[in-house]
Amino acid sequence: MTRSARAPQSARFPLWLLVCASLTALAPLSIDMYLPSFPALAGDLGVDIGRVQLTLGTFLVGLAVGQAFYGPISDRFGRKPPLYIGLLSYALAAAGCALARDVEALMLWRFLQALGGCAGMVMARAVIRDRLEAHESARAFSSLMLVMGLAPILAPIIGGAVLAAFGWRAIFWLLCASSLLILWVVHRYMEESLDTVNAMPLRLGRVLANYGELLRDRGFVGYSLSAGCAQAGMFAYIAGSPFVLIELHGIDPSYYGFVFGANALGLIGMSQLNARLVRNRTLDQVLGGALVAPCAAGLALAVAVLAGLAPLPVLLAGFFVFIASLGCILPNASALAMAEQGQRAGTASALMGTLQFGLGTLAGAAVSFWRDGSALPLAVVMGICGTGAVLMRIFGRSGNPARGAG
Repeated sequence: MTRSARAPQSARFPLWLLVCASLTALAPLSIDMYLPSFPALAGDLGVDIGRVQLTLGTFLVGLAVGQAFYGPISDRFGRKPPLYIGLLSYALAAAGCALARDVEALMLWRFLQALGGCAGMVMARAVIRDRLEAHESARAFSSLMLVMGLAPILAPIIGGAVLAAFGWRAIFWLLCASSLLILWVVHRYMEESLDTVNAMPLRLGRVLANYGELLRDRGFVGYSLSAGCAQAGMFAYIAGSPFVLIELHGIDPSYYGFVFGANALGLIGMSQLNARLVRNRTLDQVLGGALVAPCAAGLALAVAVLAGLAPLPVLLAGFFVFIASLGCILPNASALAMAEQGQRAGTASALMGTLQFGLGTLAGAAVSFWRDGSALPLAVVMGICGTGAVLMRIFGRSGNPARGAG
């Protein structure tokens, strides 16, 4: 099928959605699989763990920057050509990470790895928008999160096992092989979803005008940033949890993945609940209710740490509530942001990703640089992110009440 199929899908996981899931899962795999190796990586390269955390920051910067380029290209040439370039670049950069001899080289290769890997994120969102309307898109995003949610569960467990058996470099060789497998799947099974009649000219003036129009769309910006703030809290957790859980509270690195996976299970469960909730409610109603959870959890964590009342069980409960709520937030906010962006879905998907991962980069960097030997930096940043998500949803809804009612 080379034309947009804008109708509900009869299969819960049609083949095209499974391909989108594999593309979207590459980024969390790239982040989560090497988290258990932070202490070992720091020891091998002779740096402190804060420097190792910066390799995560450079990866997030690459995700934020790279997406802006893939969107306009995909709106002109289709969704598949950028994937060939991105996935091959990712594989080469992953090999570079495996061969890195110092942390500076690892930072550079991680940045290049992200520039390639982010193509899949942009294309997955664009393909869903090509094929489905807003409510169907929200359900598709929820189904996609069921598949991609396995990545945060399995990746740290696999990463910990690979680390124990072969060392941290083998993790990046595994990522290299995974990207080549996904490249083959895309070539063999993914069908082009962009109607060539809707292809947009690739002229700098038109590209900049499209981005300018999107930035003036309060509904698009507000809903994108609402999801972005919530997701930034997750990236703060990703950046800070190895220190808080492994070093501060003594969780063994081989068990860290199970703690991480429990949160991902919560996210999967909420994403499936979301698919049911949006059948009888507007997307904005479900989003508004879900946003209460990360705001309350983040603020409660910050207060508990400040008051000295944050033992490990309290921290784990707060992390779980925050991360699980993303299963309702991300599908609905993404669908609402993309609802009116049909012809420029690739550009809109790219800008949404850039905004969201830009926030994620800032949150991760804040946790990495603000180190006081406690869980306070992580708790405060998560509290700010949860509050920001609520405020941005209000901003987006006020910009276009009709979209919020859809």
